[in-house]
Amino acid sequence: MKTKKYIVLGLIAASAISCTKLEDLNKDKKNPTEVSGNAIFSNALKNLCDQEASTNVNRNVFRLFSQYWTETTYTDESNYNITTRSIPDYAWRTWYRDVLMDLKEANRLIMEESPVTAADQANQANRSAITEVLSVYAYQHLVDLFGNVPYDEALNIDNVLPAYEDAQSIYSKLFARLDAAIAKLNPSLGDSFEDADLMYGGDVAMWKKFAYSLKLKMAVNVGDVAALNPATAAADAVAGGVFTSSADNAVMNYLGSQPNTNPVYVDLVASGRNDFVVANTIVDIMNTLNDPRRDDYFAENLGAGTFTGGIYGASNSFSSYSHVADALQDPTAPMHLMDYAEVLFYQAEAVERGFIGGSADLLYAEAVATSILDWGGTAGEAATYLAQADVAYATAPGTWQEKIGKQAWLAYYNRGFLGWTTWRRLDAPAMNPAALTTDPLPVRFTYAVNEQTLNGANYTSAAAAIGGDLQTTKLFWDKY
Repeated sequence: MKTKKYIVLGLIAASAISCTKLEDLNKDKKNPTEVSGNAIFSNALKNLCDQEASTNVNRNVFRLFSQYWTETTYTDESNYNITTRSIPDYAWRTWYRDVLMDLKEANRLIMEESPVTAADQANQANRSAITEVLSVYAYQHLVDLFGNVPYDEALNIDNVLPAYEDAQSIYSKLFARLDAAIAKLNPSLGDSFEDADLMYGGDVAMWKKFAYSLKLKMAVNVGDVAALNPATAAADAVAGGVFTSSADNAVMNYLGSQPNTNPVYVDLVASGRNDFVVANTIVDIMNTLNDPRRDDYFAENLGAGTFTGGIYGASNSFSSYSHVADALQDPTAPMHLMDYAEVLFYQAEAVERGFIGGSADLLYAEAVATSILDWGGTAGEAATYLAQADVAYATAPGTWQEKIGKQAWLAYYNRGFLGWTTWRRLDAPAMNPAALTTDPLPVRFTYAVNEQTLNGANYTSAAAAIGGDLQTTKLFWDKY
């Protein structure tokens, strides 16, 4: 995998220089009007990764919802209050305006180019397809967060009151859109974004693997929705070529100086804030299992080998509980958009659902071992961990959903949205009640307040269609 450490901030312009001196004099070179599709793609990709990586409670509360972390002084979010800070509005705005609109514009500019050679034409097609793949990822995130959302009428500046579309219908369209993008990706005929691709460095073959892995993820996500043919989608994805090693991981590598650092560093170190400790939910489970990843996940501020989680939802003393591991707060800490361990868990689940052949036991074991190795553990530690009766697939307690759900959730630490979604789908592991509320753990975000006030008729229709705009309203794929 090519790892790129170039971060493009803002819209870096590549303006065409006029052939006349008069036109040159009339150009403001500090604020160019022409922007390349490549630059806008870079911006969209970074905005997406920053949103996923952030710990700022105004924009990302999913490490709390997944009960990986809990709060110290301010506890609203760990007690499921997302309205005081208008958190849904931030998410809505970021995913539509800063990610999807940028990807749409990038694709428009790319397709307006006039390639001359066959290689240039292949490059154009590959870049267009990659913007589509990332758009599918972003739309899936939006649907999995809210349910019904604007889709066909979204991203149209001439329609400020877009209708909402049925979430299951959007998923169906996303599968078709992803298939079309995969068909366009051709590693043998050309490259793509090169340095403008902050994840794979323009490696088309890697983006094709990512696309097939995304298709598998989507298929497993809707595994209980027969109308979407998840078995066929999962089998097609695996046959097409999903991730086969950690070298395939989709990773954003940040830099050591601001503003190009990992948002975790910005939120926790540069800000000087002590707003979080790790939660007792995950610490207690990992302590019980003697999990070798504990010193990779958590700091040893309480003493070597001592890990104590804060009470979930309570006002916890920062000095009394384990902190987030220093490595995760490093400015260069990588952000994983998707990784091999995740794909292995999806395959294990697909086997259990009868979607693909293979051994769920072996895939599960490889997924757990891969996670341990990726976090810096050893093969010996992985083998010892998997040999425990409460971890080994054949003897671990519970249904396959509980076995895979618990270990996948543990492996997804620091990827809050994925951990929360895994819990929503598989109902495992058991989460702790929040200390200061009787409200249950949310299963969706309520819609943005701006949508309620500015797009009222469509909002009201959407809220009724999903069964009420509540944090407890289950999404269409959340059957149990």
